[in-house]
Amino acid sequence: MSALNEIRAERLRKLRLLEERGMRPYPNRSARTHEIGQVLADFDGLESSGSALTIDGRVRAIRTHGGSAFLDIEDGTGRIQAFLKKDELGEEAFSLFQDAVDIGDFVEVAGRAMRTKRGEESVEASGWRMLAKTLLPIPDEWYGLADEDERFRKRYLDMLLNKEVAENARKRSVFWNSFRSHLLAKGFIEVETPVLENTTGGAEARPFVTHHNALDIDVYLRISAGELWQKKLLVGGLPKTFEIGRIFRNEGMSREHLQDYTQLEFYQAYSDYEEGKRMIVDLYRHVARETFGTLEFSIGEHRVDLGKEWETYDFCEAIRREYGLDPFIATLDEVKKALKDAGIEKPGEEMSVERGVDLLWKRVRKGISGPGFLVGVPVYLEPLAKKSEKDERVVERFQIILAGSEMGKGFSELNDPRDQRERFLAQQALRDAGDEEAQMADMDFVEALEYGMPPAFGFGCSERLFSFLADKDVREAQLFPLMKPRDV
Repeated sequence: MSALNEIRAERLRKLRLLEERGMRPYPNRSARTHEIGQVLADFDGLESSGSALTIDGRVRAIRTHGGSAFLDIEDGTGRIQAFLKKDELGEEAFSLFQDAVDIGDFVEVAGRAMRTKRGEESVEASGWRMLAKTLLPIPDEWYGLADEDERFRKRYLDMLLNKEVAENARKRSVFWNSFRSHLLAKGFIEVETPVLENTTGGAEARPFVTHHNALDIDVYLRISAGELWQKKLLVGGLPKTFEIGRIFRNEGMSREHLQDYTQLEFYQAYSDYEEGKRMIVDLYRHVARETFGTLEFSIGEHRVDLGKEWETYDFCEAIRREYGLDPFIATLDEVKKALKDAGIEKPGEEMSVERGVDLLWKRVRKGISGPGFLVGVPVYLEPLAKKSEKDERVVERFQIILAGSEMGKGFSELNDPRDQRERFLAQQALRDAGDEEAQMADMDFVEALEYGMPPAFGFGCSERLFSFLADKDVREAQLFPLMKPRDV
């Protein structure tokens, strides 16, 4: 029998002991009167009044001294010491506590607030009972789970042992709710759009495919948070909408990329990307202050100050400067040579000018700390943004550049159905040629545009922003990242 199995067998014995002594090991209800955080916040008042109280929580430490025992109890709002005395509890209750309670168990303690001789805030117990008997031990609090794979598989233990993980969960909530509250205060309404789609749109990514049994059709998990759907809402007369939702992309994994993650997208009628820039600077500063309490961040080798003046970077100028290549007239052979010289990847016959130029840019951006806006992107790289009135070779699109990566994208939304149709067909040609990340031609959306969509600004960003500001791998920043089963 393994050591872990021996521990489990011993704890099962203690569980049966509880039952034999008439104490339910998993009662249906607790009698808690105070959260531990409340007790700590009003300790002086509770102590002076001698008020009876009942606290619940997980046992994190036990220390026994003859006829007394001290245990640390934690309930997620705080941790406090409970003091149990045989003389106060009685021989039977104190003996059962000693014989049946382990670190990790959930217990309930009734008593009063008191300070020990050393001045430690405690609860002097007049009674106790089991709330949930644990059968497996929690790893040592000092050493935790050393293996990253094990930490991700057993995130609940990682959270118990590493307070930073629990704090990360709290900050994620603040992060998304700060977006939500900011937009709601500006008159936006929150919407929900379909996760299952007949065609994917709003981004360039390889989708997940599944089968809808009731309709007997194949459908796709969405790759954007309702971009085309929200623009249909603009057609329908809703001028300000947003969605915070899960999206899915069947692509590779890296420090910056996941297959399922949360994304925000919002759309504002009668606006454009110039107005959007000012809006996003204000929004990002608000979210950073609310979530992290600062505008200055260390992200890998980059130092980023969201409070300073944001810079502007021109896509085509950056490509010309770095590779001597003009994105507007470059041939496929020239792009392949630039890729090879840069050591980005071994060019293949499936490479396109569009994909190659995008890869070249991704290499350039790694050295840019930001914050700033990338502008001047060629039309062939963005099928959903309006062409610039100053230069129709580029679109009115910006990307937020932070710490060498893209942290959001916004544009003056394309609302000319003729132009949209042509660009969808160009993207479909790329798909037909083997580019699985090119966008599908959504002619239902083109038809919606023919009914008229107002000029609008649209923007989207994902939880990558959160992970970067926290200076964490995106998997580390998620609560439960997807893991490959051990037996596969």
